[in-house]
Amino acid sequence: MQIIYLAIVFLVIIGLMAFRRPLYQAVLGGLLVTALLYRIPVAEAGRRTMMVITNWTSCSVLVTFYLITFLQRILESRKQIKLAEQDLDRIFHNRRINTGGTPLFIGLLPSAASMILCSDIVKDATRGYLNPKEQAFVASWFRHIPESTLPTYTGVLLMLSLSGVPISQFMVGMIIPVIVLVLLGYLPYLRKLPKNPGTPKSNSRAKDVLHLFQHLWSLLLILVLILGFNVSVVSSTLISIVASILIYRVKPGELSVMFRSAFEKKLLGNTFLVLVLKEFIAYTGVLALLPDIMANLPLPTYLVFALLFFAATVISGTTGAIAMATPLAFAAIPGGMPLMVYLMCICHAASQLSPTHVCLVVASDYFDVTLGELIRKTLPMSLIFCGLMTVYYNVLLLLW
Repeated sequence: MQIIYLAIVFLVIIGLMAFRRPLYQAVLGGLLVTALLYRIPVAEAGRRTMMVITNWTSCSVLVTFYLITFLQRILESRKQIKLAEQDLDRIFHNRRINTGGTPLFIGLLPSAASMILCSDIVKDATRGYLNPKEQAFVASWFRHIPESTLPTYTGVLLMLSLSGVPISQFMVGMIIPVIVLVLLGYLPYLRKLPKNPGTPKSNSRAKDVLHLFQHLWSLLLILVLILGFNVSVVSSTLISIVASILIYRVKPGELSVMFRSAFEKKLLGNTFLVLVLKEFIAYTGVLALLPDIMANLPLPTYLVFALLFFAATVISGTTGAIAMATPLAFAAIPGGMPLMVYLMCICHAASQLSPTHVCLVVASDYFDVTLGELIRKTLPMSLIFCGLMTVYYNVLLLLW
């Protein structure tokens, strides 16, 4: 019954979104049904809600959203993002590379708030060629490709730790999956774009590369602090904001306006509710029931674990699925690099379909499409990716 209850919760959320209700109403409906079906005491529901604010892991998501939005306001005021787009136009002179490559680069930032910057660039580059649903898919799909592979993301770090696979082996194994992810976004959507961006060609690519660094140094600084010095995302963003204020000589009057405009109530409110939903689902303990249910399926063991990782990720996100199922998978199957690559790919595909994935909330809000519309757009690509990675896993086993 516990699994059936969970299915009802997700059906309620999907149903409300199908009736074009705002996301906050759909998630509130899901929260109410979760509390009723699982009989969550009122006091516990309140405690779980407050945990989003008092638990730094959850609260930092909201803080980072605000800080990245604030940094975005500074960059917009000095036209830095627009100038960076022009630099990319001159360097590659290819609208398709600009559209896919920039979100890939910004995706190096392990922050859901970077989705806002990706959406800005994709919208400008594809205006008139892709509709809002396609724009939302492209921004979300390409921004998340680095998340499948880089050890700056919690899911990758956690599975590396639990599996014992060396990071060098894992990243080599992920070369093919990353190429496949790029192609799955490029072939159906980016090919619709004309290559020529309609701008003058570069007179000096070296100068344009230098200008690109000059216009994106604030984002590069965050990356360097995170990757090179292990500084947290919040601290790195704060340092970049302070440096930007000084270098761009942002006046107190401008800062006052930016402080207010960076507080986007709709975005932060929806994100808060999604984080509360994750806490409610964690309280139910339903994830712990999945292994026993999956074990009864008449499938090869690796496919059983693939389904387990997929379902757990859709329900609670990548971190919860990896924490729960990785020890089980590597105890049941002679693992190594092939198994980790396969399971990480399955987690990545499923995360693009999860209603608890905050980035999807940001993308759907930005492009004014429902979360259900974005997920429906993503579903075929995620399933194709899972199928191709199942073949790839079996090839790796033969070569390993």
